[in-house]
Amino acid sequence: MALPYYVSPELIMQDKAEYAKKGIARGRSTVSMEYENGLLLMADNPHVSLNKISEIYDHIAFAGAGKYSEFENLRKAGIRHADMKGYLYSREDVTTKSLANSYSQTLGTIFSQEIKPLEVELLVVGLHESGATEMYRILFDGSIYDEKMVTVIGGRSDAIMTHLKQHVDGPRPLRDALHQGLEALESVGHQGLRLPILEVAVLDRRRPGRKFRRLSPSELLELSG
Repeated sequence: MALPYYVSPELIMQDKAEYAKKGIARGRSTVSMEYENGLLLMADNPHVSLNKISEIYDHIAFAGAGKYSEFENLRKAGIRHADMKGYLYSREDVTTKSLANSYSQTLGTIFSQEIKPLEVELLVVGLHESGATEMYRILFDGSIYDEKMVTVIGGRSDAIMTHLKQHVDGPRPLRDALHQGLEALESVGHQGLRLPILEVAVLDRRRPGRKFRRLSPSELLELSG
């Protein structure tokens, strides 16, 4: 009798990880950093009708990199999770950390139990009640990282992160933060980028109620001067 074909669990997990990493690396990068009034998110996204940056709740934003259909489904699930929690308990119970942990558990379960992992990397950022910023980067296997000051997902994220950490030493005015993010994207070969064609949003702690706001091309054109 022929012996059944055997593949070690370590090799299976390694193959899954390499598959997911290749899919994410083919995408374009998204940068998040603190600025003087909150958090800035900017994405190299040529598809103006397909947003990579979105609002999840009053003070929480989401960004995805990798396969659009997969992180779009996760975005919608996050909105449902936040809305249900806020409705059943209170709006104060909807926190950036709890949402990031929920995404981490979902991605970890899919990576360990399904044949095909999700080709996504997620970013969940928010403003705490105290005004402090929170940034969580969640990988395809459910690994979660609590980032400070700057973080990057998708594409050549490690190289962009290295560039930003060398040049960002604290929260700057919005105009300066935008130019720093643009320089970081250009440092890895994203030549020809201009602020007006980037997807950009902020979480502004000065705004009452909803903190999320997209920056229009006309605003970006003014800030690019």
